[in-house]
Amino acid sequence: MKSLREILQDVLVLKSAGSLNIQVSGLEINSRQVGENFLFAAVKGTLVDGHSFIPNAIEAGATVILCEEFPQELNKNLTWIKVKDVPEALGIIASSFYGHPSKEVQLIGVTGTNGKTSVVTFLYHVFEEAGFPSGLISTIKTFVHKKEYEATHTTPDVITLNKLLRQMADAGCSYVFMEVSSHAIDQKRIAGLTYQGGVFTNLTHDHLDYHKTFKNYLTVKKKFFDDLPVAAFALVNTDDKNARVMIQNCKARTQSYALKQIADFKANIIERTFEGTEVRIDSKIVWLPFIGNFNIYNLLAVYGVSLNLGLDSEEVLRIISKLHPVSGRFETIRSEKGQIAIVDYAHTPDALLNVLGTIQQIRKNNSKIITVVGAGGDRDKLKRPEMARISAEMSDRLILTSDNPRSEDPEEIIQDMKAGIPVDKESIVIAIVNRKEAIRTACLMAKNDDIILIAGKGHETYQDINGVRHHFDDKEVIEDVFGNKKMN
Repeated sequence: MKSLREILQDVLVLKSAGSLNIQVSGLEINSRQVGENFLFAAVKGTLVDGHSFIPNAIEAGATVILCEEFPQELNKNLTWIKVKDVPEALGIIASSFYGHPSKEVQLIGVTGTNGKTSVVTFLYHVFEEAGFPSGLISTIKTFVHKKEYEATHTTPDVITLNKLLRQMADAGCSYVFMEVSSHAIDQKRIAGLTYQGGVFTNLTHDHLDYHKTFKNYLTVKKKFFDDLPVAAFALVNTDDKNARVMIQNCKARTQSYALKQIADFKANIIERTFEGTEVRIDSKIVWLPFIGNFNIYNLLAVYGVSLNLGLDSEEVLRIISKLHPVSGRFETIRSEKGQIAIVDYAHTPDALLNVLGTIQQIRKNNSKIITVVGAGGDRDKLKRPEMARISAEMSDRLILTSDNPRSEDPEEIIQDMKAGIPVDKESIVIAIVNRKEAIRTACLMAKNDDIILIAGKGHETYQDINGVRHHFDDKEVIEDVFGNKKMN
């Protein structure tokens, strides 16, 4: 229980009705989860307005209503708090309610289109290995020191975030590494949190179904760096042309990492194979069991953050040389006949370009690339033809299939993708709507040393069709055809 007056201390209240001298037992934005003496925050979402659920919240036991508009008739047995921006106020309230946990840990946020999950996951493992209990908040998993939880969103809502951070602080976590999505920034799910550092990986075409324009997408990402405190650091990938925009108004100490540009943290690639990459980082040569420039960028970001947080460079290189790729990120499976299947989460044009470019660099001269790819339903339609174009131009055979169609007709999604296929590449393209059959066909089509890329779903173990999640795992299908285990 916390005093309402206490948790409102830093909130700009426009108007209030009812007593502020009451105790609050919990916070909630979902009226179905409200309990006795809860504060219910009426958040205006993209699809529904939380104000319409105020009666439900009251019936469930809410005694405090945080809102932007008072109803015409106020229930005088309740306390009403009117603010200009509920999500912003809720962030401050949640932080106060849980005892400002983000100030008790070193919180590092990683944002960008690609690489967020890998960077935060690697950071978590590096610091745990170095002897520092840590927390992880990612698309795939959440860890409170050694305890693992399933993730529900890339970035949870602000109440869940503060609750998690309180668990992590109480468990003795010194550091917490979290993904920060553009949706979370825009919806102020990270409001009220105190970051010690932020990382920018890259920015490419994605989420325009939500942000509408690339400029809006960039502006939202930039806000994360604009809001970093003076005492924090901002580490950006300067090989991405948007990096300098990100830190234009940044008050934090800025640093850079790169493969091509001069940077504070620089890597040079010496040799590439399907088993890994030999690189030089800060004049030290290290073998990393990772494939592709995108993975080296991710590890370089990890290296930079680790040194910013005081770890020894030799120790960091030793630990990252023992890491393994994150689930569904360039995971490699080899059959007894010599075919290689790669499962990757690539679901944007740029991610596909990176993965297929990496495969082309290290494949044998006589090997063929067979790509299986789809596009998610109810998401950015503009990227569909571009994804198909890149896949067709960089593959020897292309199978268009279903991803997570959600409420859309998968055949119509495939038609959208086909619009991007160059005329001279139409002969190499087939469409198989059933994803399992598409993967099986690609595996059976492949000969010795051929490479099969299964793109789009990566770590996901479900397929979302008309609002129902059916069990589906790309890796299980491949292993069923190949009949053996993963390489890494």
